Amino acid sequence: MHNINYIRENPTEFDNFIKTRGENPIANKIIEIDKVKRETQTILQNLLAERNQISKSIGQLKNQKKDTTHEMEKVEDIKNKINTLKELETLKDDELKAILSRLPNIPDSSTPVGATETENVFYKDWGDKPTFDFNPKLHFEIGENANSMNFETATKLSGSRFVILKGQLSKLERAITNFMIDKHTLVNGYVEMHVPYLVKEETLYGTGQLPKFADDLFTAGDDHWLIPTAEIPLTALHSNEILNINQLPMRFTSYTPCFRSEAGAAGKDTRGMIRQHQFTKVELVSLVEPQQSKEELERMLNCAEGILQDLELHYRVITLCTGDMGFSANKTYDIEVWLPGEGKYREISSCSNCGDFQARRMNTRYKQNDKNIYIHTLNGSGLAVGRTLIAILENYQTADGNVRIPKVLKKYFDNQEHLF
Repeated sequence: MHNINYIRENPTEFDNFIKTRGENPIANKIIEIDKVKRETQTILQNLLAERNQISKSIGQLKNQKKDTTHEMEKVEDIKNKINTLKELETLKDDELKAILSRLPNIPDSSTPVGATETENVFYKDWGDKPTFDFNPKLHFEIGENANSMNFETATKLSGSRFVILKGQLSKLERAITNFMIDKHTLVNGYVEMHVPYLVKEETLYGTGQLPKFADDLFTAGDDHWLIPTAEIPLTALHSNEILNINQLPMRFTSYTPCFRSEAGAAGKDTRGMIRQHQFTKVELVSLVEPQQSKEELERMLNCAEGILQDLELHYRVITLCTGDMGFSANKTYDIEVWLPGEGKYREISSCSNCGDFQARRMNTRYKQNDKNIYIHTLNGSGLAVGRTLIAILENYQTADGNVRIPKVLKKYFDNQEHLF
């Protein structure tokens, strides 16, 4: 949610920021609605004060056994005006929230301005692309040839965009997850959390998924939705709370299944595991003081990068432009891992600073010097487990169709060299 005081004081700047996010200028409309709402509140306060004063007079007149008919009529008239004004106040408040809740976060000054992903900016890379003396296969070719990746049966059970992993591939996914959680908790200082996979509508509203992105989510009835990422419950852990400054920073990690309808991905990545309705991910979330959030974003990025470096997988980091950035973010880094089977980079992590945008929607603050200040929230994939599995299959594949096990994962496989 946006700071209405900022919009009042900087309407042109706000509109310029919003235009870089693909939205039309709207500050004047917001200010006009807010003006009517505040004027209504002022009149309401005056009427309430007047009613209270008259009510006192009625009490005094009754004690003096005098006629109070005129005063009673006046109180009734004020009561009717108050009810009408309260309805107008609610109407304008709802109208204002409806507009503000659908507007994306304004970008950080260091976020490149651009309309599409073609204007994203290269930040850095790590490692080298692997070389092969054979034509590298795609991940699903490796998995299907090993009789360990089954899309046909998954489709029979659940429809398209699902997969069944068997035997060693199922074990590989579990090993990747354990490695990530161990690294983030034992080395990177995150606290592991096991969170619900179903959340209420207000929780999704707080983190920015609702109301704008309902089509991307799966409902579960009775005001419950399946989580598209563990960011949702982790970020909302302290909604409607005032934290003590000594509790910050808070850093959480969680491994969960994620559920997405992929409504806008019709016809994209229909083969393989790249884009699924259900996938697993290790998520990172930080709650910090405002002055720490920029540094925290770099820290989170380094934590996510460290997983790929330990796995010895080549990747690059891209700074997303304003038009390609997620709804709640003010700055985002995408980590893209190299997939030799596809011959292209694929996103495996997205690390974002959301500033106080989500905290305002969730009403999460901390107390400092008798002031209640909105926290800053950050989230990142640390990493997408399925895509990490894909990257290992394609980067560590051998000419005979087997897959070498990365050094850091061998302890989960009794130190064996190959997967199959």
